[in-house]
Amino acid sequence: MILKYVSKKEWSLVAACFVLICLQVYLELEIPGYMSQITTLLTTGGTVAQVMDEGWPMIACAFGSLLAAIVVGAVATYVAASLSKRIRKMQFDNVETFSMEEIGRFSLASLITRSTNDITQVQMAFAMGMQILIKAPVMAIWAIVKISDKDMSWTIATAVAVAVMMVTIGIIMVLVVPRFKIIQKLTDNLNQITGEGLSGVRVVRAYNAESYQEEKFEKANEDLTSTNLFVNRSLAVLFPMMTAIMSLLSLSIYMIGAILISAAAGVGERLTLFSDMIVFSSYAMQVVMAFMMMVFIFMILPRATVAARRIEEVINTEPSITDGTKTSSPEGREGEIEFRNVSFKYPGAAESVLEDISFKVKKGETIAFIGSTGSGKSTLINLVMRFYDVTGGQVLVDGEDVRDYKLNALRRKIGYIPQKATIFSGTVYGNVNYGDTSEERTIEDVKKAVGIAQGTDFVEKMDGGYEGRIAEGGTNLSGGQKQRLSIARAICRKPEFYIFDDSFSALDYKTDRSLRDALKKETAGVTSLIVAQRIGTIMDADTIVVLDEGRIAGIGAHDDLLESSEVYREIAYSQLSEEELVR
Repeated sequence: MILKYVSKKEWSLVAACFVLICLQVYLELEIPGYMSQITTLLTTGGTVAQVMDEGWPMIACAFGSLLAAIVVGAVATYVAASLSKRIRKMQFDNVETFSMEEIGRFSLASLITRSTNDITQVQMAFAMGMQILIKAPVMAIWAIVKISDKDMSWTIATAVAVAVMMVTIGIIMVLVVPRFKIIQKLTDNLNQITGEGLSGVRVVRAYNAESYQEEKFEKANEDLTSTNLFVNRSLAVLFPMMTAIMSLLSLSIYMIGAILISAAAGVGERLTLFSDMIVFSSYAMQVVMAFMMMVFIFMILPRATVAARRIEEVINTEPSITDGTKTSSPEGREGEIEFRNVSFKYPGAAESVLEDISFKVKKGETIAFIGSTGSGKSTLINLVMRFYDVTGGQVLVDGEDVRDYKLNALRRKIGYIPQKATIFSGTVYGNVNYGDTSEERTIEDVKKAVGIAQGTDFVEKMDGGYEGRIAEGGTNLSGGQKQRLSIARAICRKPEFYIFDDSFSALDYKTDRSLRDALKKETAGVTSLIVAQRIGTIMDADTIVVLDEGRIAGIGAHDDLLESSEVYREIAYSQLSEEELVR
């Protein structure tokens, strides 16, 4: 699954590793031959010089094998790291194209796990597996060839040892492989609970719910730990088993050798058998060692395979929101938004959130949306920006269906201020001058935008002013300050449309009024869509759309709706007095 993402350069490095590993195995398998010659010399009265004539090449083989192993390790690590970097970027880039539907399908905790823990599993398996998966079979086959002409009794003993080893590996793998997928899901769950506990720490403490969160975490932690323990205990049996098999094989070879040597006719034949026994024992250990290396791969490969499938699932997921072809609007239609009989139902939901919504707003006008919680106000806004696509009808921007625009062209027209202000770690300047228009804006544009958003006072009092540091999530700012910077970000973009999704809720009435007056003055000619809970925020809008359970319950100006819409009237009188409602 993951190998198809290896580049040509990396494949050439893998080929070089293959050559170096073959050289390494060749050198390692030459050593027993020299040991046999040295053993023969020692048992037949050879001189020191004769022994060293065989010893120096053996030492050279050992150092050559070491050097080849070091180079292979370095190259394998580089290839694995490069591959991990590439698939991490591919995964992140594809996630960036996801609509809210795909993000909801995976969950944020799972996406984070897949881009961190899962990729680490793949990287480790690739770095080690590339060496072992090449070396182990080459070593096993080559060693078997070396001992094929020796006594059949030794060969049978080696074959029995290998068979017992393979059966043991098979049984353990059947037990542990299914649990690797469970481990990844449990890791997702643990990350999600940890994230919720940290992001919602104020609520947790305010409700004295620490013990409840601890119990949730403890259960998730216990589930993950117990599954990991089962897997690790099962795998822990392998190495003792392999060691026992190797020891028993050595014992068998020497016992068979003792029988053969004692039955030999003469001294020369006995010395030959003794030498063969030493060589066979070394090569047999090489065969078993090759299978032991495969055992190590069996420990990490199944989990890496599960991780690879999860990574591929993200990379291969096609976003439901796709690009159109248009990059510009027809001349003379800029600033228009129209909904034509729009209906929308969330994926998998039984009922529609919006039903038969129709309205039109012209350039420079302000249209506001109000209604009870769950009436579909924010959903309607999401359709304009194509966070979701309509399930019925059309949304038109500048006279063109939003589905016909390239996504970056559509969103470049919009200055979006979400309900919950999103502030990034960095500086005030970086947060306000943000996005694909940042190179077109200057510090003066930023200052002007912050001024319109009524944020000049608190920004200029910060250490560093516009270069003042902002903590992750804007934790060193108040809710109102974050909301004003979020509004300034949209203003600095100089968009064709403003979308305010309940963006004034954290502001006091005085700041709210000052900000709206400044916006009206400085952004004349720009179309605005406002979602609000406060009647005072939208009274001056050119058109107000009243939503009730996903349908339009009234549409018109404030004064008209007070007379014609019962829903609007109920909302209005629940917030303001009759004198305040009359302009």
